[in-house]
Amino acid sequence: MKMPEIRKKAKALGIPAGKANKSELILSIQKAEGNTACFGTGTPACPYKNCCWWDDCVRDS
Repeated sequence: MKMPEIRKKAKALGIPAGKANKSELILSIQKAEGNTACFGTGTPACPYKNCCWWDDCVRDS
């Protein structure tokens, strides 16, 4: 997902994007949605294959 889309999603959840980077914003979004905040943590064999961030997370890790 591109940064403009991530910022839009964050804004919809009331999260100020400010100067946050991609990982910081996604972790904040995950927390706000009540999900496990694990983006980019390098969790081996991540069980959350249906996560909307999964492709970015696996690719960026």
